[in-house]
Amino acid sequence: MSSKAIVVCGGGGFIGGHLVNWLKSNTDAPIRAVDIKPVSEWYQVTPGVENLSMDLQRLENCQRALRNAGTVYNLAADMGGMGFIENNKALCMLSVLINTHLLMAAREAGIERFFFASSACVYNADKQRNPKVVALKEEDAYPAMPEDGYGWEKLFSERMCRHYREDFGIATRSARYHNVYGPYGTYDGGREKAPAAICRKIIEAKMSGRHLIDIWGDGTQTRSFMYISDCLRGTLAITASDILESINLGSSELVTINQLVDIVEEIAGIKVKREYKLDAPKGVNGRNSDNTRIQQYLGWEPSVTLRDGMEQTYRWIYDEISARVRPRAKAS
Repeated sequence: MSSKAIVVCGGGGFIGGHLVNWLKSNTDAPIRAVDIKPVSEWYQVTPGVENLSMDLQRLENCQRALRNAGTVYNLAADMGGMGFIENNKALCMLSVLINTHLLMAAREAGIERFFFASSACVYNADKQRNPKVVALKEEDAYPAMPEDGYGWEKLFSERMCRHYREDFGIATRSARYHNVYGPYGTYDGGREKAPAAICRKIIEAKMSGRHLIDIWGDGTQTRSFMYISDCLRGTLAITASDILESINLGSSELVTINQLVDIVEEIAGIKVKREYKLDAPKGVNGRNSDNTRIQQYLGWEPSVTLRDGMEQTYRWIYDEISARVRPRAKAS
């Protein structure tokens, strides 16, 4: 397989950028990264990689992207944090074109392995109404009542992968990501998720001297957050495995949003006043990953603690914001 390319769709994004970097450093196969954004806007650009900027919602672009390829990682989607997915349901659902056209192209190209990045947003909302949530098992996705828009697209695309495997023999694999975070991700602009958003808000509060931040919801909603290195390890292992069903890939360390703020305050060395925006998008009340199945299959589960991962994430965002502030200070 080393002579065939490994294609990372969404390679200009957060997770995709990390995956491309890892693959280039650890494999001999040619690496091809594909993303709709211009290369100048990619989160990471790895030297020695073939970078293609094109829209994978179009079948002909998927066919071009998969030429002479053996393995495909589909991380491409129009998505963001809760503020984005609650207000852009149609855009999120249009990502179904990406996975569908990639599967069609994969069948034509004789792709050997096809990984689809699904999401914990596929889970039935009735299972997530209590902040003291029982960790979600894979079977809790049915009967179906996922996150409107984004979650429905992910669940449908999981089924497409399954049926392409059953009907056409493509070795599809799928993981349900639970809130991935880390350096080289979005931290402002409206698509950022809670860990990066809270880091940014506390950094700005520290720099401005105005120790006040807003929090979406009442802060009691619960989540687990998976550090990017665990995400990569799990993605690679699941892709190479014999696991046929969609499987949880997430940390089981459950925290409230208030506790997440506590952690970032400790890292920053300040305390902030919290202003709760009860009318802002906040998603489900509680969500956590049951890792029984991944432990059974792989003898492993994500293990980077939230405190350790947030330390790395905070430092990176702090440096990014500082680099923005310094030129303005010099100009004034």
